[in-house]
Amino acid sequence: MHHLAGHPNVISIKGAYEDAVAVHVVMELCAGGELFDRIIQHGHYTERKAAALMRTIVGVVEACHSLGVMHRDLKPKNFLFVNQQEESLLKAIDFGLSIFFKPGARFTDVVGSPYYVAPEVLRKRYGPEADVRSAGVILYILLSGVPPFWAENEQGIFKEVLNGDLDFDSDPWPSISESAKDLVRRMLIRDPRRWLTAHEVLCHPWIQIDGVGPDKPLDSAVLSRMKQFSAMNKLKKMALRVIAESLSEEEIAGLKEMFKMIDADGSGQITFEELKAGLKRVGANLKESEIYDLLQAADVDNSGTIDYGEFVAATLHLNKIEREDHLFAAFSYFHKDGSGNITPDELQQACEEFGILEEMIREVDQDNASGLVLTFLF
Repeated sequence: MHHLAGHPNVISIKGAYEDAVAVHVVMELCAGGELFDRIIQHGHYTERKAAALMRTIVGVVEACHSLGVMHRDLKPKNFLFVNQQEESLLKAIDFGLSIFFKPGARFTDVVGSPYYVAPEVLRKRYGPEADVRSAGVILYILLSGVPPFWAENEQGIFKEVLNGDLDFDSDPWPSISESAKDLVRRMLIRDPRRWLTAHEVLCHPWIQIDGVGPDKPLDSAVLSRMKQFSAMNKLKKMALRVIAESLSEEEIAGLKEMFKMIDADGSGQITFEELKAGLKRVGANLKESEIYDLLQAADVDNSGTIDYGEFVAATLHLNKIEREDHLFAAFSYFHKDGSGNITPDELQQACEEFGILEEMIREVDQDNASGLVLTFLF
């Protein structure tokens, strides 16, 4: 949940605390109830409303997958509305079964909920496409009010899931558009080789807004955040490095998994060739010169490679630096004499510790003030 922080449709975690009996997870309040309850209340949704909900649900799936996370328990009970209003924001919750994955990885553990589980999960060979399959079951329920695969007991449900026969004859399916049924069929097709990705679902004509879909899949978190980092000045990069070192293991666990995925030889340093191969695995199609620029931008100490601390700083979601304690930790690293200002001497000392040339002072002190006053506004 720390790894997914910042997405508007993912529940945000405020903290976790442990006492003698339990671990308490504090999350943002969502007072609007479950999507499941609203389906019960509506019976089933209009196609327009169902399409809007599916854009949110599949958008969350795409975002999770771009961050190297599978949810593995998508169902209407695991989506909450922020408030009671009809147009309330919807948020994904319950990441208790979620897992980090590497591109091309297959999983064998059977997890999830019977009505929503993918047949490949039951066959013990699946990847992130299983989340898209579960989203397809949710779409069927939004449109009809009933699950596509059901029986009196769990074993019966699993048998129906494996058979994969869809009922488009019972009410209200005869009155539902062919385009909607086409998307349901394609999301719930039996052949896993023909399953849609989250991005392909969002590009389907039925789910688009006024016939316009997203022009390309989401950038992987590695790429989009490294691009953002590369545009920062040296001081901001140094400050982010300080903040990254103050974060808990839980907050950066996802970034650690991403680093391990790219650091193929386990050396603790990402080389140019490893970065190129890693970005290719997550679907990025960049010129070698662009990859080199990203490596140079993340390589704060100019060693020619990206170490773990540099990688975390370069791929950290910027909502982490909005916390006052993180800002204070960064300011305190540079500021030593208690004057309230960071002076050129203090900055020079920090630059030497990071192995950065003194010219950086001129980069950040553009007004040539005698005492450098720095406010951490990112």
